[in-house]
Amino acid sequence: CAWSIERPPGDTAGCTFCHTSSEERCSTCHQRHQFDPKVARRSEQCKTCHWGKDHRDWEAYDIGLHGTVYQVNKWDPKQFDWNKKLADADYVGPTCQYCHMRGGHHNAQRFSTVYTSMGMSMADRGAPIWKEKRDRWVSVCDDCHSPRFAREQLQALDEACKDASLKYRETFKVAEDLIKDGVSDPMPKDLCPDFSGQNHIWSLKIGAYHDGEAYGGKTGESGEFRMSNCTDVERLCFESVGYFQTYIMKGMAHGSWNDATYSDGSFGMDRWLVNVKQDASQARRLAAIEKKVGITWVPESFWKTGEWLDQLTGPYIVKNHPGKTIFDLCPDPGWLDTHHAPAEEV
Repeated sequence: CAWSIERPPGDTAGCTFCHTSSEERCSTCHQRHQFDPKVARRSEQCKTCHWGKDHRDWEAYDIGLHGTVYQVNKWDPKQFDWNKKLADADYVGPTCQYCHMRGGHHNAQRFSTVYTSMGMSMADRGAPIWKEKRDRWVSVCDDCHSPRFAREQLQALDEACKDASLKYRETFKVAEDLIKDGVSDPMPKDLCPDFSGQNHIWSLKIGAYHDGEAYGGKTGESGEFRMSNCTDVERLCFESVGYFQTYIMKGMAHGSWNDATYSDGSFGMDRWLVNVKQDASQARRLAAIEKKVGITWVPESFWKTGEWLDQLTGPYIVKNHPGKTIFDLCPDPGWLDTHHAPAEEV
């Protein structure tokens, strides 16, 4: 993610340990030197990577209904026999592996949810690929529940994600209007360059969804989420969709109503929407006063340069490769590839 790769290594040690050191290695789950399948079958084994603000899987599972059953009974071999293979497992409640690695299948995406970007984007529920995944999910749930119950839970998840999207669209619109009216401080052009070496594109103008020169840049150019060195309104927008909306999706998917509602899920999005509105109202009033008294505001220099800011990827590219962006330097960067795996695999 851009908000990670734009930073110096010390800032993103937590990202790097999982996304480079651990990803797709057998020893990540099976533990080096021990390599015991009994260890890899326990839910805690997923906890190392799958937790935190923007991928709140462990927390949602752990305090959800299934996680509670697991924590209470995991030491009882009659309820959880770790000597059995996953294909033969007969647990009193599901583990992460039981649902996401059905029968021992190691492609966890086969039994993941239907939403893209961890719930931050909506999916067309009528599309064949999503129908297939939803049916596959129901086939796991009906080990313990009826198919009707499982589909009702899916519908509840759908409705929660739709409500969350309504809140984010309203939050985004407030921030969008500030940028279009030129009263956001700082504007994109007043910031140090983003990770690609560009500084003229609004961070929330992602891909083709929000195209147009009003956001800065040329037609077709895309901004990238920023969570630092940007307006407070932009940061709140980022956290609303990147954190709280994913809490809602993860909470509903794992039976954690607390996560979906109280623990910075639905209620968190409410709070951030109010904060964005209040910030926008103050910015507009201040801009009106400045215009009336003839003040021409000059952005502070600390938005462009600083001891820490100068360590970011964007300023480095501008300094060492003038006129270039990261896309010029890496014309076919595999690590920026957004293509998904073939439908039959996912």
